[in-house]
Amino acid sequence: MNIVLTGFMGTGKSIVSRKLAKRLGMSYLDTDELIEEKEGIKISAIFQEKGEKYFRQLETQVIKEVASLDNHVISSGGGVVLREENVTALKKNGFIICLSANPEVILQRTANNRDRPLLEVDDQKKRIKELLKIRKPFYDKADFNIDTSNLSSEEAVEKIVKFLKGEK
Repeated sequence: MNIVLTGFMGTGKSIVSRKLAKRLGMSYLDTDELIEEKEGIKISAIFQEKGEKYFRQLETQVIKEVASLDNHVISSGGGVVLREENVTALKKNGFIICLSANPEVILQRTANNRDRPLLEVDDQKKRIKELLKIRKPFYDKADFNIDTSNLSSEEAVEKIVKFLKGEK
């Protein structure tokens, strides 16, 4: 069984996934890192040179590969849920946990990162709100949702562990 963390950029997927894997004694994978390794360039460069459609195709290939693994905590890109085939593949052998945060927190957490191709716009806060609105119905399909706006990564891990144990 795998545990897949998804959610919008800046919600803590990478750090929470690493800490969760360590806590549970599971292996850790980041789908964005796998895509960068496969292509030999950063995701921002893939978007710039080949476009979002090409990136989403790569992402689906990687999702199919990691979904067949077992005993992994997988940090997935925030747009992975936009394709039903990705969600179906991931749910066959895992739980999907969605991390969220309010737009102001996301903006603060992503402010100094230039590797966010979807935020290369003048009004980043407006863009964050637009993307969150589009993705909300997809994120809501997760098995468990956590708002990390006011949580440390350790607190988020604790909430996930309680969910996995069936506790409230």
